Amino acid sequence: MTLATYDFAYGNGRKTFQYDSDDVLKVVRTEPFEVMQNVHEHVLEALYHPIGLPPVNEIVKPGDTVAFICNDPTRIANSEIFMPILVNEMNKLGVPDENMKIVFALGTHRAMTPEEMEKEVSPEVARRIKMYNSIATNKDDFEYFGTTSLGTPVWINKELCHVDHIFLTGTIVHHYFSGYGGGRKAILPGCAAMETVRMNHSHMLSEKAGLGRMEGNPCYDDQMEGVALFAKGRSLFLFNAILNAKHEFLKIFAGDYIKAHKEACKFVDEVYGCEIPKEADLVIASCGGYPKDINVYQMQKTMDNAACAVRKGGVVILLAECIEGSGSAKLEETFRRLRTPEAIKKELEDNFQIGANKAFAITRPLGKARFILVTALNRDLAKSMHFTAAVDTVEEALKIAHEYLGDHPSTIMMPEGSLTVPRVAPEHNCSCKCGR
Repeated sequence: MTLATYDFAYGNGRKTFQYDSDDVLKVVRTEPFEVMQNVHEHVLEALYHPIGLPPVNEIVKPGDTVAFICNDPTRIANSEIFMPILVNEMNKLGVPDENMKIVFALGTHRAMTPEEMEKEVSPEVARRIKMYNSIATNKDDFEYFGTTSLGTPVWINKELCHVDHIFLTGTIVHHYFSGYGGGRKAILPGCAAMETVRMNHSHMLSEKAGLGRMEGNPCYDDQMEGVALFAKGRSLFLFNAILNAKHEFLKIFAGDYIKAHKEACKFVDEVYGCEIPKEADLVIASCGGYPKDINVYQMQKTMDNAACAVRKGGVVILLAECIEGSGSAKLEETFRRLRTPEAIKKELEDNFQIGANKAFAITRPLGKARFILVTALNRDLAKSMHFTAAVDTVEEALKIAHEYLGDHPSTIMMPEGSLTVPRVAPEHNCSCKCGR
């Protein structure tokens, strides 16, 4: 036995534990790409040498109006670093502060507080620029742009509808049913009405919806069609960053919201993809700490990534503090009322509801492996969600895992679980839904 010490992020702190390194097949991490040294310089380079569009000074003219779409706190984008640069550059191009606004792409998440808004974009920008929450349930805040071929009515926040230019900012990681984040998602679902999000997300039930899948994925295709309906005659400019696990800038992709995004996704695969020799008996994964483990709603994304690394019938130990509980009253109600995965899926097929869809998303990886949580989550709530156990320490979780797997299970470590997407080496078969 060769004991090694492992140190994983957990909420705003860490969990340290010892494990037999002889049993570890792989430690899955993001690839060690060079960190961007001069962010200001790279932001300007991206603006003036964009992909698929003319330089920003040929697009934005003096007196124009501009809306920036920014992430909410559940998705770290380092907006507080690049937003002052973007705003000041607009000033240089003749766009005064009063001609700019920021719309936070909440999707179906809760409204941000003024303090959270300021933190996301910097005190300087918050003091100078008008800011708005896109709250999906405020029906009067949206304008209609038609219906997609899959039946999604396209309602987009009106704060984006009457400006000369829209900058779609944020970051890109793999997404468990839309393929990839970033790009068009800033608008749909980010700044779309609840019914738009509900109808689009209903396609997550499709077998073609999954990690790393774009064309042919009904969720992705529907989002692209919906944004295209909105984009007619409009100036959209993508500004997406790729970060490492320490939230440091690696690259910035800017320009046409389709072409630049596709180029960025290739880089995402390089940074966050990781080859493993085989699916392991046991996966020990951390969401990466706060805010990726702020609640079950966010934690679930790591479940899908971990499921790509575990064999059928194996065990996943997931470190996720969940300091804000489930993150969705609807999610909790669905699990209390519907006791089996089959019942949850059947109800969603008949009447798809946001919140309830996360119940389905949780039960899908549970169909492959047992999940043991190291968490602050209420124990009764964890049990109602079909988790095998919820405990305080990794040591407790390992004791339970060994009851199912024996003393020396083949193991994969995932300290950056919300980011990394394992893929089995080509000579092996992968039974996950990563589509990679």
